[in-house]
Amino acid sequence: MSQQEKVAYMQSEPIPHLVCQMAVPTIISMLVTSFYNMADTFFVGRINTQATAAVGVVFSVMALIQACGFFFGHGSGNYISRMLGAGEYDSANTMAANGFFCAIIAGIAGSILGHIFLEPLALALGSTPTILPYTKDYLGIILLGAPFMMSSLVLNNQLRFQGSASYAMVGIVSGAALNIALDPLLIFVFDMGVSGAAVATTVSQIVSFSLLFLMSRKGGNISIHIKNFRPTWYYLKEIARGGLPSLLRQGMASIAQICLNHSAGVYGGIYSDAAIAGMSIVNRVTMFANSALIGFGQGFQPVCGMNYGGKKYDRVREAFFFCVKYAAVFLLVVSVVGFVFAEPVVTIFRREDPDVIRIGTLALRFQTVVFPLNAWIVMSNMMLQSIGKAARASLLASARQGLFLIPFILVLPMFLGLLGVQMSQMCSDICSFILSLPLTWGVLNEMKRAINETSAETI
Repeated sequence: MSQQEKVAYMQSEPIPHLVCQMAVPTIISMLVTSFYNMADTFFVGRINTQATAAVGVVFSVMALIQACGFFFGHGSGNYISRMLGAGEYDSANTMAANGFFCAIIAGIAGSILGHIFLEPLALALGSTPTILPYTKDYLGIILLGAPFMMSSLVLNNQLRFQGSASYAMVGIVSGAALNIALDPLLIFVFDMGVSGAAVATTVSQIVSFSLLFLMSRKGGNISIHIKNFRPTWYYLKEIARGGLPSLLRQGMASIAQICLNHSAGVYGGIYSDAAIAGMSIVNRVTMFANSALIGFGQGFQPVCGMNYGGKKYDRVREAFFFCVKYAAVFLLVVSVVGFVFAEPVVTIFRREDPDVIRIGTLALRFQTVVFPLNAWIVMSNMMLQSIGKAARASLLASARQGLFLIPFILVLPMFLGLLGVQMSQMCSDICSFILSLPLTWGVLNEMKRAINETSAETI
């Protein structure tokens, strides 16, 4: 299917079928990716509590690497989607190369700097003296894969925004499956411990990168060529406009994770390592639960971008409300199941430590209570980002993991102790939902007015 045929299909196919068609591969990709993140925590949890905590500490760095990858991936992908919808194919080809090569350069720079300041970085992330050796082992290897992780995210998102979610899924799922297979082999059979988990993750990222690069050259997708790499101010500005919300969302998540590690360590008292490990497990579990929602939203994004670029605002609104409705129902079910089975879920990861189970169970129950609110929050953010509403999207993207969560992590424990750490994400989600309502309704009403004006002109 050519690029022109893809655009025509995205602007004419019935919305429910189209969104589901785009969403199924992305949901699978997100679930498998999240599952292999949990696999790291599960297998490392068989080592000891300190190793489990170290994975949680390093997760903030991985979130920052992902933030940069999403910055270039969503920034270039959103632009590509709108340009394809408007029929400007040369601009789309140039943007694809700019997003890809900028990510590789940023990944190499980050890897070098991270290794130069490895121990200070590990301490700054919240490592206690007992966790530090495990953190350094895990982090040093993870940093080697930073260029591949970043550029894989760019290719994945560019494929999605071109309507080729199935191609993106092949690369992501293959790498994730390899990681799951390598984890027990390297950790236990080759006795590499926490370093084995890091090697498994890095190797899987390299494999994903290779497959995604091959997928980008098939199915009428935009091929990456160095001759198209022209990082002019115009293209860099467009990457920033489309990618800033993702950078803020993921970047704030990284900062929030660091604050969470520090607060859990301080207010956990004699259970500091258990508190860090427990909150690490909860983060991985909730990330898995939210991954299906994010995958559904990622299926919505190319539909949103191409139809908005073609000024088919009625289809954008229809797709948005379709996604919100079904996502809310799904999350309500997840909320009930997660609340009831919180303790068994946490026990799976660290059954040998009752303190980890006790701390993690309560934190998980707090978070599941507000799960349904994320349907509106996430879909609103993805719509605003996809249509180029950078200011609104950036504000909402930074709210849940930054503007609200970080203050709650820092302030609530001062009055409630460890309980304040455990309930911080719940409080942040409630505030983010309230903020998202006016930000999104304003844009939805703008599109409704444009639809009415167009209808009046045709009468």
